[in-house]
Amino acid sequence: MTIIRAIVIWVLLLGVAVLNGTAREFLLAPRLGAYAGHVASTLILCAAIFVVALLFTRWIGPRSRGGAMLIGAVWLALTLAFEFLAGHYLFGSSWERLLADYDLLRGRVWILVLVATLFAPAWGFGWNRASK
Repeated sequence: MTIIRAIVIWVLLLGVAVLNGTAREFLLAPRLGAYAGHVASTLILCAAIFVVALLFTRWIGPRSRGGAMLIGAVWLALTLAFEFLAGHYLFGSSWERLLADYDLLRGRVWILVLVATLFAPAWGFGWNRASK
């Protein structure tokens, strides 16, 4: 049941990410420029991932920090699969374009979203456990 709940919340995160991308394209990038919009959008999405994890980790129900890390690993795998498979096969992005978001030397900070995705459930688990 825990993995199914984790997947349900990942679908919610997918919706949050789509809304974030829409806001980046129509609100942030026109006002801040493409690069600053990318960075701002990345930071906003990271914060949103942590908020969602804080709100829903208890409902997902991991029994330990390790279980919460497993949830993060599932979220990360689903995110990468969606990004690369849907990005390439559904949305027609080239593999080079998809990989460009991981080029830290060119100022791309998307990898922060992946780090947040992996660790947010464990953080949410710890936060919820400490607040009992």
